[in-house]
Amino acid sequence: MQWKVQLFQLNYDQREYDAVEETLRSGWITMGPKTQGFESAYAAELGEGSMCLAVANGTAALHMAVLAAGAGPGDEVIVPSLTFIADLNSVRVSGADAVLADVTSITDWSMDPADIEAKITPRTKAVMIVHYAGYACDMDPILELCRRHNVALIEDCAHANGGTYKGRKLGTFGEISAWSFFSNKNLAIGEGGMVAVRDRDLYQKCKNLRSHGMTVASFDRIQGRAANYDVIEPGFNYRIDEIRASLGLVQLSKLQEANAARVRAVAHYFERLDGVNDLVIPYRGFDRGIPTYHIMPILLPEHVDRARIMEAMKEDGIQTSIHYPAIQSFSAYKGKVGPTPISEYISEHELTLPLYPTITMEQIDLVCDSLVRHLA
Repeated sequence: MQWKVQLFQLNYDQREYDAVEETLRSGWITMGPKTQGFESAYAAELGEGSMCLAVANGTAALHMAVLAAGAGPGDEVIVPSLTFIADLNSVRVSGADAVLADVTSITDWSMDPADIEAKITPRTKAVMIVHYAGYACDMDPILELCRRHNVALIEDCAHANGGTYKGRKLGTFGEISAWSFFSNKNLAIGEGGMVAVRDRDLYQKCKNLRSHGMTVASFDRIQGRAANYDVIEPGFNYRIDEIRASLGLVQLSKLQEANAARVRAVAHYFERLDGVNDLVIPYRGFDRGIPTYHIMPILLPEHVDRARIMEAMKEDGIQTSIHYPAIQSFSAYKGKVGPTPISEYISEHELTLPLYPTITMEQIDLVCDSLVRHLA
């Protein structure tokens, strides 16, 4: 279908194409110097003593984070109720049980610190938070309760490239943070992810998990720096490749400018949609930090048929989406996780509008005109 306004578009130009060609011509396309450069640049971006490991995708990063936190059979990990399924899957495939915590309110879709604490039991090994849409969770009470109950904090930063909480970069609060660089993310390389830690032992644990528990990487052997290697614990092949790492370096250099463009786009959405037909726009007046505006979510009035609105906007050439279906609705988790009434209501009525750095004000007007017309 030919969309007038897609849900997202890649923010690519000649720099990405040149980076890929340079990497291909180098003759080395698996994990090597581009990967090392990407990791170093990302660690510098985060600051706070961060050490980074680039991985195959965001789910691999989450899986490594759960395992590095020591969660396994008999343990529980508290996870977001309004999130992509990778959060729960990464816990379940690690052998631990996922426990859902609800969001704060209809207007603040971040995890509720009070509900997180209410779900903590003697079996709780970690709390996994997500900075939904790039808006920081309320980190002060979350950090305090994690310290008091002696549980690890994992930050799912898939939406949070470049965001802050009270001046500090998201991804530097938990023991481990996991990032996704999927095609629709603020930093997009198709597939790919990052793990960030600040503890040397955790860094080594994640490094072992990333590449079969091997002590020496292939690039080191080909460079003649090691003739042999040991395997010190079981691990996976969660390595990134050099092509995606080279794209990551370019995308990271463009991140600040791209996020600034998102700010302008969201401001126009707010101008057009504030006060329209009982719509709820979450996070209005947000003051906990600088958001990344990863997506543009709205909450439709309860009486509105969302499927009808999405189909009508599709006929107008406007692509929309849902972030996210209720966890309780999935076959794999139905009856296996508890109720989270606020996020379940949001899941039934949320609609995601197009947002990306190169979207124009005219395209946003097309989206808003279509939405308002079909809500009438």
